Amino acid sequence: MPRLTVVVPTIGMYPVLRRVLDGFERQDAEPGSFEIVVVSDKAEPDPAAVQEAIGSRPYPVRRITGQEPGVSENRNAGCAAACSPLVLFNDNDTIPVPELVSEHLRWHDRHPVKEVGVVGLVRWAPELDVTPFMRWLDRGVQFDYPNIEGIEAGWGRFYTANSSVKRSFFERVGGFDQARLPYGYEDLDWAYRASKLGFRLLFNRAAVVDHLRQMTLEFWKKRARRVAIAERQFVKIHPDVAPYFRNLFIDATRREPARRRGIKLAPYVPPSVPWLGPRVWTSVDLYYRQQLAPHFLAAWEEWEEDDERGVLDLAERQDLDRRYGSHAR
Repeated sequence: MPRLTVVVPTIGMYPVLRRVLDGFERQDAEPGSFEIVVVSDKAEPDPAAVQEAIGSRPYPVRRITGQEPGVSENRNAGCAAACSPLVLFNDNDTIPVPELVSEHLRWHDRHPVKEVGVVGLVRWAPELDVTPFMRWLDRGVQFDYPNIEGIEAGWGRFYTANSSVKRSFFERVGGFDQARLPYGYEDLDWAYRASKLGFRLLFNRAAVVDHLRQMTLEFWKKRARRVAIAERQFVKIHPDVAPYFRNLFIDATRREPARRRGIKLAPYVPPSVPWLGPRVWTSVDLYYRQQLAPHFLAAWEEWEEDDERGVLDLAERQDLDRRYGSHAR
């Protein structure tokens, strides 16, 4: 019996999926200690290409198919198929370093309480050209690692690109909400529900995956609409939680237009530079928030109007998910 099951939901992205699975061949964990379940989305256009990417591996690997479109269903199906007491969520574009599995196992051995989960670091793949915009995404937009102090991550940083939980606790909380949150905020919804049952999420900086996806501002203008739809649905389910992105973007619209000087200096001035760094990156932050705000807020208002009229179209939202990529944060 393996000690850990890696669940990898996927649609498209075949060459990168192959590299993700290649990364698991290089793990320094004891042979036989883990297995992988690759879950093809029901809307996968080329199942044979997924199988070809899987190929023949030195570790146990199975491919199954979700019953409904959406990453929530895919992860639920992967957990249901797991043969181990621990489940590690990974994405089809996050390549593991050799210590990934062993670090997750080590931390669960150290913290055997069933309510404890582990989140690892998601960093940009070394081969990517990491732009100022991509660095900005790491400052509380796509991920929020710089603001974690010590090892206590908090439930709001349950990133399913690199997080592990005890399967018994996952089942106790209930799976991802595939009906109301098929994609987007499904991980935060699960973690919030888990927090009510004592969930404690620890940050292991040595459990690393390399995120192999170039991000651009234009792509995120499309993604911002999808994030708005997901956040609107999330706060409807959990009205006691403030809409983080909505508040962030509303604040940006109330400020004077950001000057582009910070954008020009950002490639050369990191935030850590005394005096100048914080000034530059404050300008960068406002500029990108103002660029994304109209797209996010327009989608929020459209979704709110549809909600009031009772004409929410879940199928349409799932179609957007398929067209706009497999990993959102």
